[in-house]
Amino acid sequence: MAATDFPAEIRDLRSTYASIEAVTDIETIKADVARLSELAGAPDLWDDPSEAQKITSKLSHRQSDLARLEKLAGRIDDLEVMVELAEEEDDADTLAEAEKELVALHKSLAELEVVTLLSGEYDERAAVVTIRAGAGGVDAADFAEMLMRMYLRWAERKGYPTAVMDTSYAEEAGLKSATFEVNAPYAFGTLSVEAGTHRLVRISPFDNQGRRQTSFAAVEVIPLIEQTDSIEIPEAEIKVDVFRSSGPGGQSVNTTDSAVRLTHLPTGIVVSMQNEKSQLQNRAAALRVLQSRLLLLKKEQEDAKKKELAGDVKASWGDQMRSYVLNPYQMVKDLRTEHEVGNTGAVLDGDIDDFIDAGIRWRANARTQAE
Repeated sequence: MAATDFPAEIRDLRSTYASIEAVTDIETIKADVARLSELAGAPDLWDDPSEAQKITSKLSHRQSDLARLEKLAGRIDDLEVMVELAEEEDDADTLAEAEKELVALHKSLAELEVVTLLSGEYDERAAVVTIRAGAGGVDAADFAEMLMRMYLRWAERKGYPTAVMDTSYAEEAGLKSATFEVNAPYAFGTLSVEAGTHRLVRISPFDNQGRRQTSFAAVEVIPLIEQTDSIEIPEAEIKVDVFRSSGPGGQSVNTTDSAVRLTHLPTGIVVSMQNEKSQLQNRAAALRVLQSRLLLLKKEQEDAKKKELAGDVKASWGDQMRSYVLNPYQMVKDLRTEHEVGNTGAVLDGDIDDFIDAGIRWRANARTQAE
């Protein structure tokens, strides 16, 4: 096996790091940290808990960005020193350790490089994810619940706060639909590549004849609305229904009509919320999600108009974007990026970073080709 050309590899690392540093603009990050630190130190910060949480969350994220960039630069320097000392002393063990660090650094830089591709208008927002059972009966409802667990486990691994906003349980098992927030910077840009139709193939645990079943579930990802967004909805355009919240099997969660369903009459968009304690809280949460969906709809309409003016541009997303095959073999495959893995259990337990990274790169490449 040929010896590793460490000088060339380190030059490659430095080149990649320089590209990332140029895109992320480290000086702007430092300025953001200073500005947000000043805001976070204000004595009246927690007079508005919602705004305080946003400030502290953004500060934590920017501090993390800065620390990660500075740490990577230090690791590259340390690797170079390690290699020089190991070669001077002909230390095979240290060179082997340097090989491992080289691989780890390439991986860390590749992950950071993906973040630089999140440059869409709403990419830096928190995300609202809705999962709906599709064709496939009870298996589809069960699959919807499996997907919800997968995304919540992914967020948990990342340390991202989540909040389940609405759940509609199926009669036998699983979910008809569920909506939850992922409250982290760039959650929308990251998770938006997960939007689309997901397909599951397995031996159905609900079929007493043990037949293989194909079922589908749809994933929708929208950016979370912010107070600065100008989406005003006249009251006359909203139909409000209230009902009693319920859990699995119709079990009552509370004894008051606190759940709220909003219907936007011009578009037909329906949003329901039942997981807050009061009708007022559920209505506020539902209105925020409705505004988010209208914001995204507005952007899609603008993009469609631009596409119409630009002519037919290929490289569009297909309806069915990923298959999860549990029988007769084990494989999860993304049909857009061709990325696939055989460890289906790990994927369904939230290990989806490689799929997300491949999706972000695929989308960025598609946008470049379209332009």
